Amino acid sequence: MFRVDLAGWTVGERVGGSCIHQALRGVCRGFQGLGAAPREASCPLLPCLLLLFGGVGSSVNDGLCGAPQSRVGREGSGEGQGQILQRFPEKDWEDNPFPQGIELFCQPSGWQLCPERNPPTFFVAVLTDINSERHYCACLTFWEPAEPTQEVTCTEDTTEREEEAEEGGPAQLSPVTPGPPGQLFAPKTLVLVSRLDHAEVFRNSLGLIYTIHVEGLNIGLENVIGNLLTCIIPLAGGSQRTISLGAGDRQVIQTPLADSLPISRCSVALLFRQLGITNVLSLFRAALTEHKVLFLSRSYQRLSDACRGLLALLFPLRYSFTYVPILPAQLLEVLSTPTPFIIGVNAAFQAETQELLDVIVADLDGGTVTVPECVHIPPLLEPLQSQTHSVLSMVLDPELELADLAFPPPSTNASSLKMQDKELRAVFLRLFAQLLQGYRWCLHMVRIHPEPVIRFHKAAFLGQRGLVEDDFLMKVLEGMAFAGFVSERGVPYRPTDLFDELVAHEVARMRADENHPQRVLRHVKELAEQLYKNENPYPAVAMHKVQKPGEASHLRRAPRPFPRLDEGVVQWIVDQATAKMQGAPPAVKAERRTTVPSGPPMTAILERSSGLHGNSARRLEVVRNCISYVFEGKMLEAKKLLPAVLRALKGRAARRCLTQELHLHVQQNRAVLDHQQFDFVVRMMNCCLQDCTSLDEHGIAAALLPLVTAFCRKLSPGVTQFAYSCVQEHVVWSTPQFWEAMFYGDVQTHIRALYLEPAEDGDRLQVGELSAPEDERSALDVASEQRRLWPTLSREKQQELVQKEESTVFSQAIHYANRMSYLLLPLDSSKSRLLRERAGLGDLESASNSLVTNSMAGSVAESYDTESGFEDAETCDVAGAVVRFINRFVDKVCTESGVTSDHLKGLHVMVPDIVQMHIETLEAVHLESKRLPPIQKPKLLRPRLLPGEECVLDGLRVYLLPDGREEGAGGTGGGPALLPAEGAVFLTTYRVIFTGMPTDPLVGEQVVVRSFPVAALTKEKRISVQNPVDQLLQDGLQLRSCTFQLLKMAFDEEVGSDSAELFRKQLHKLRYPPDIRGTFAFTLGSAHTPGRAPRATKDKGPSLRTLSRNLVKNAKKTIGRQYVTRKKYNPPSWEHRGQPPPDDQEDEISVSEELEPSTLTPSSALKPSDRMTMSSLVERACCRDYQRLGLGTLSSSLSRAKSEPFRISPVNRMYAICRSYPGLLIVPQSVQDNALQRVSRCYRQNRFPVVCWRSGRSKAVLLRSGGLHGKGVVGLFKAQNAPSPGQSQADSSSLEQEKYLQAVVGSVPRYADASGRNTLSGFSSAHMGSHGKWGSVRASGRSGGLGVDVGSRLAGRDTLAPSQANGAPPDPGFLRPQRAALYIIGDKAQLKGVRPDPLQQWELVPIEVFEARQVKASFKKLLKACVPGCPATEPSPASFLRSLEDSEWLIQIHKLLQVSVLVVELLDSGSSVLVSLEDGWDITTQVVSLVQLLSDPFYRTLEGFRLLVEKEWLSFGHRFSHRGAHTLAGQSSGFTPVFLQFLDCVYQVHLQFPMEFEFSLFYLKFLGYHHASRRFRTFLLDSDYERIELGLLYEEKGERRGQQACRSVWEYVDRLSKRTPVFHNYMYAPEDTEVLRPYSNVSNLKVWDFYTEETLAEGPPYDWELAQGPPEPPEEERPDGGAPQSRRRVVWPCYDSRPRAQPDAISRLLEELQRLETELGRPPERWKDAWDRAKAAQRLEGRPDGRGTPSSLLVSSVPHHRRSLGVYLQEGPVGSTLSLSLDSDQSSGSTASGSRQAARRSTSTLYSQFQTAESENRSYEGTLYKKGAFMKPWKARWFVLDKTKHQLRYYDHRVDTECKGVIDLAEVEAVAPGTPTMGAPKTVDEKAFFDVKTTRRVYNFCAQDVPSAQQWVDQIQSCLSDA
Repeated sequence: MFRVDLAGWTVGERVGGSCIHQALRGVCRGFQGLGAAPREASCPLLPCLLLLFGGVGSSVNDGLCGAPQSRVGREGSGEGQGQILQRFPEKDWEDNPFPQGIELFCQPSGWQLCPERNPPTFFVAVLTDINSERHYCACLTFWEPAEPTQEVTCTEDTTEREEEAEEGGPAQLSPVTPGPPGQLFAPKTLVLVSRLDHAEVFRNSLGLIYTIHVEGLNIGLENVIGNLLTCIIPLAGGSQRTISLGAGDRQVIQTPLADSLPISRCSVALLFRQLGITNVLSLFRAALTEHKVLFLSRSYQRLSDACRGLLALLFPLRYSFTYVPILPAQLLEVLSTPTPFIIGVNAAFQAETQELLDVIVADLDGGTVTVPECVHIPPLLEPLQSQTHSVLSMVLDPELELADLAFPPPSTNASSLKMQDKELRAVFLRLFAQLLQGYRWCLHMVRIHPEPVIRFHKAAFLGQRGLVEDDFLMKVLEGMAFAGFVSERGVPYRPTDLFDELVAHEVARMRADENHPQRVLRHVKELAEQLYKNENPYPAVAMHKVQKPGEASHLRRAPRPFPRLDEGVVQWIVDQATAKMQGAPPAVKAERRTTVPSGPPMTAILERSSGLHGNSARRLEVVRNCISYVFEGKMLEAKKLLPAVLRALKGRAARRCLTQELHLHVQQNRAVLDHQQFDFVVRMMNCCLQDCTSLDEHGIAAALLPLVTAFCRKLSPGVTQFAYSCVQEHVVWSTPQFWEAMFYGDVQTHIRALYLEPAEDGDRLQVGELSAPEDERSALDVASEQRRLWPTLSREKQQELVQKEESTVFSQAIHYANRMSYLLLPLDSSKSRLLRERAGLGDLESASNSLVTNSMAGSVAESYDTESGFEDAETCDVAGAVVRFINRFVDKVCTESGVTSDHLKGLHVMVPDIVQMHIETLEAVHLESKRLPPIQKPKLLRPRLLPGEECVLDGLRVYLLPDGREEGAGGTGGGPALLPAEGAVFLTTYRVIFTGMPTDPLVGEQVVVRSFPVAALTKEKRISVQNPVDQLLQDGLQLRSCTFQLLKMAFDEEVGSDSAELFRKQLHKLRYPPDIRGTFAFTLGSAHTPGRAPRATKDKGPSLRTLSRNLVKNAKKTIGRQYVTRKKYNPPSWEHRGQPPPDDQEDEISVSEELEPSTLTPSSALKPSDRMTMSSLVERACCRDYQRLGLGTLSSSLSRAKSEPFRISPVNRMYAICRSYPGLLIVPQSVQDNALQRVSRCYRQNRFPVVCWRSGRSKAVLLRSGGLHGKGVVGLFKAQNAPSPGQSQADSSSLEQEKYLQAVVGSVPRYADASGRNTLSGFSSAHMGSHGKWGSVRASGRSGGLGVDVGSRLAGRDTLAPSQANGAPPDPGFLRPQRAALYIIGDKAQLKGVRPDPLQQWELVPIEVFEARQVKASFKKLLKACVPGCPATEPSPASFLRSLEDSEWLIQIHKLLQVSVLVVELLDSGSSVLVSLEDGWDITTQVVSLVQLLSDPFYRTLEGFRLLVEKEWLSFGHRFSHRGAHTLAGQSSGFTPVFLQFLDCVYQVHLQFPMEFEFSLFYLKFLGYHHASRRFRTFLLDSDYERIELGLLYEEKGERRGQQACRSVWEYVDRLSKRTPVFHNYMYAPEDTEVLRPYSNVSNLKVWDFYTEETLAEGPPYDWELAQGPPEPPEEERPDGGAPQSRRRVVWPCYDSRPRAQPDAISRLLEELQRLETELGRPPERWKDAWDRAKAAQRLEGRPDGRGTPSSLLVSSVPHHRRSLGVYLQEGPVGSTLSLSLDSDQSSGSTASGSRQAARRSTSTLYSQFQTAESENRSYEGTLYKKGAFMKPWKARWFVLDKTKHQLRYYDHRVDTECKGVIDLAEVEAVAPGTPTMGAPKTVDEKAFFDVKTTRRVYNFCAQDVPSAQQWVDQIQSCLSDA
């Protein structure tokens, strides 16, 4: 007796052990193979293996069948393993080894016991062996009572499980009678393994064995099995045989007629029934394009059939990846393989398949196909997709066509399922014939003997079919299946089948039938009949007679278990049969081999019109004429035709025509031309190649390859230049596939010629008698003939032919090594072009589709070939790169073509010599070519200049190349390709200007202008780029400006390197003058008035003294004048806000209303000299603004007005205290001037706190200062109790500082409610736990940008200090009786360790500030995002948005707006604010300016905005010259756009509140452009002090009425505003009391169009004189035009200025009004007067409606609540808390009522939005410092201990909803005390450190103090112990 225990598996072994993996290897080893067909049975016996399997359970009560609750792979799921009980034969057949792991496939869901006796099941699994051969395992499973030893274990449990199984298990297919209670049934499986696919025979045979057993028939099972193993089967090729197993049975085995056609039975029809047409087509496309396909079904047989059906549809391609129709549960891990597959899995395991992200899941039972989002299945190309769909629907639903007929014909009989199956397959067979039609014309026969070597020319196939851009076909041709198709079906002499006939002979018929559905259907039925006949060659005879068991026989108690059979008897029968067979001759069926027909040449699958460049016969005639003129020497004629020829060459036919014509002029491989002819030919060749893709699908480059080595010119005696040296710059030459296809094509030609040569010695007949003329036979025909004759040739003759072929290939390889060196080595080998552009010549990726991309890529390393390791290669290694490229090519083609290794070694030795020799030849050519005279170029266009602007360098001829912006190159915005343009670059004293015309002749003669101010240059870079005309490499220059312009220029060849260098030097000199007087704003007009500059220097000294003496008088004079013009903007009174009037109402002093005589000097008393009256505009502006705000008086006497809290102090009139402050400052009335000097020492740059604005409503003031010095900070907040004298004297300056702040607080009116209100600290502790106040203003960006991240404990060590002397609680977050009167917003870094005393009346708000360098870095990235240097490989909006996000520019804007709105809220709620950040001149200025703009409507007017900029930016010393790098000294610091960032913020506010601003968006762009342009003197220098030193403030006012150009930008704006409304906002309709609260979330911000727009017609539109020039001619032409209204004009994006080409309606009407008045002879009215009159009339019209509100666009229709939303602080519902709310969308949605009360509703409730959904899982939480990974700093994070999920999560801060990391507590090994490491928080006790050690790493933590550290450790320990 024989028993095998497979692989030594033991009972209860865990699944997933090594045995499973062995089995997996055995079953899946062949998955990666190429899927060769199963071998034909040369043995007449049926080589099969019969196995009997039994199951072994791990515990009986667990292993229940039909209870899908048990999951695979879980320990204790009760799944046993299969055991082989018996196998026959005992030893493997020679050619059919025993498949390992087969027991997994017999019970794919696992071996389980069952409480019921189930009916027997049958299915066929498919295994693939290591040779990619398939083995078919037919499995018949039946159930027998389990052995009693197993039954006894646990009866109670079993009965319970039984009930569960009945209730929850699947419904049984047949009535089930359970056995006695506790009876269990175990599965047994009969398995038949065979390499032949006869499923029906397998089913019958196994069924017969089971029937004999179950029915107890008196037939020996051993005889039946012996007969089964030894029955003789028919040979392939349509034969049949009747067999009997000796049990009175009869079966017929039929083999198909053609082995190559798959057998599908009914599987395809069933697949369509289950899934439908669209889903099956999706699966078909997915399998062809190598995606992963997974079938799910509860039926194993259906899974087998579905997989079989899908494979049948893919014919004639063979699926060559993993194919497992039934995957066992234990092997589900196979599904995560990275390779494509077709796999079937039981639907019970659907849950395991849900995590697969890239698998297409087909649910056969549910009829659905799920394609994941990340998977893209390319669609079938039209019209094939729609045609296939309609034919399939006709086959599946023939009645569909008749459904609408009034008199439908009698219903026709539908096809049988088997026939329908063949019809569906026929549809797909037709589809493949149409897809691959003509494929044989693209086969390259590389070798014929000894074995055919065939390659497919993919590019030619796609090009001739017109399908280059078709994604689907491209992927199919690149796939493994198609590679197998070519090697199998490309062979010219082999047996043919249905597909060969169809693709060769029926394509014409299919094309003709396209529009006739009935004819298509007829063709489908004809094909279906052939397919059916192939499977059933003798349908009448196929009758089986096999006994089957009776009904419900499985329910009868079997008399005994399946018996153990006698292996000896079976083996004896097998031996007898084998002996009998040995004597018989081997039966071999001869194959019928024929020449495979090629069919008609291919045609385009869809005739696409070539559109713009459709080539008419006329165009081809032009090409021919031009070429004939060139070769006849008629150069003038040729020159006239050349533009038309270049235009025609965009079309394919013209390019072909050109190559044919040029071939005619080559004699004996050589054509010597003169210089002009050579230039013409090269230009035409370059134009041809320019549009060739790297694939060269139309064969243009292939046709030109012999020509470029034929055309040449003599440069000097002995030196000849060939055309290849001028056409190298095309991507096609660096594409390996192009060279391979060319090589194989040429080899094929020579091999064909080899066999067509007249044979010597009269053995011509041996080579084959030619019936057709020799030259008409294709290479495939010749190869077919040779393959037919091959067996008849003698061995010597065979060797001779093999040798001849090999030497032919070898000689071609040498020839191609030469050719490649010609086209890859540059003429000037000193240039590193080749390295930059094609160093990775072997990599497909490096062969970019852009002609110039890689040569300009900033990092050269990206395009280097990393394999060959020459990343650091020098320029001299051009030869090395070419040698490596050629060697790789030679290796590949010679290996594939069977060249001997000796020859290959010889080639490797030869290649470097060939390259070196060619380099030496080229050196002489390069030297001579430089001496040629230049060609005549078009005339240069001179630019228009501003008055006073002078040319420094006359035009250098350049090409302006397209950069990454698509619009100019005719990209996404449509329009023509304006770039590249040919012209010149000019350098003037003010600008860099390019003027030229597009090189594309189709665009027309549009002048292209691109310019930017020299001062705006931020980066200049030398580049090497291709000249767009003749594609030669040229030196170039890339200039980038901060006004978002980019000049990317290639110098013309006539521009020498010295001229280019001179241009760079002059540009550098103008960009960075040694002194500010060298800038354009100073030199402008100096030529006309030479005397002015010396006078300015002479007066430099006196000017400062004069100013300081008269400053006070001038200011008094300003204040003395009644200020009534701006009465409208007087601050509205408190009552208007709906609040009770304050007690100290008298504080609201308006100097303009009641002036004390003692404080003001009448203007008549001032009698200064003329020079003295030239008072500074800025100083007067500041004073005027202070007076408007009611900010005090100017008085040095002691009799100060008590009622005025603030005064104007002249303490800085000599700029002695602070050079960067203005001369007059607002300080508290109570502070003496001499104290200010001491206060200023505490602040950086001496910029002490001064008032810059006061709220008209709440009387709160806004102060600004520099950041604190370290020395003053400690003393300021040191005192914890009331300050004692000793402590105060410790540092006098800090005492002064403290006094000064108290004076400020004392000067501000307080509004304290009786009930008392919280401070922000109180609010934070009440509503934000311990995560700190200002929670909503946290830093949310990746850079630690401007934001707030403050804990309620400010990192102080004294957090747990004892209660204070005055009884206040120790926690600083207690409720105070009143809100802080002053909030100090300071740098977090400076205020570290500072703890404000609760008794003080001010409170610190530490925030993280982004520094100027971060602004600079962000701006650089923004520049590259908006104006990329080179075109993107895949331009898409997503790539722009990604770059924009990476720049973090919008995050910085968001932070600025957020903080500004916060300050606005504080001011509005009555608290004063001091902004004390960095040095007080960058971010401080931004915040302070924005706060004033948002709070005060006056600053939103033109005059007010000017005053705001003059006051906050100019007078308070923003360093314009330093940040703009105006001089040589600032060159290293670079451009930092702080002011531009402020303007961007204003733009964002303007967008959200368009009716609140008097100025237009153009005004902001204008200032943004000119603050960097240095055209005006306004934005020069760093402070008023510097401007006075240069005499600038005088000159700006004095003599400005002269005729000279404007020196001040404000004056220019005033002049321009009188002429045009360009700066005016027509929608201006303000609410005077309005405080703006803009949304600041990044999602609410927009990219400013100043960064992205461009006008190529005239350059930037901000120099109005230049911008207004071009549109005037059309107006002059209007009288001639007759009807001016009908003149049409094309407006091109990026070329025309759209606002001017298409002005808005109001501007158009005002222009029209002026024009009509001029025509009537009246002086035209100013636009402003006309507009004001129209508005007034509109208001009058609006009166009668009762409310007196106009109804037009002039009035704000924005809802009230939108005007007042944002971040705001307001009283809570009971007046006890302050609320802080982010500008969230929730709040905007909840205030739709529109009333201010509703808008200002309590926002304390809004904090609920920060409660995360995981709150129930937050077992413990708080702030911990965490040490980052290696070399990373300590950071404070918000940690959450989650006992439910057993993890420790951390976030950036308390309200962060996005988890930044998770520590899994399952991995924690220990929690131990830690020690401080470098960079740890200094102020924390050592005992507050602890470490958490996990299996991966050690985490270092630090709590804020020792108790909280202990608490954290306890919590983590308890969590670990709970687990």
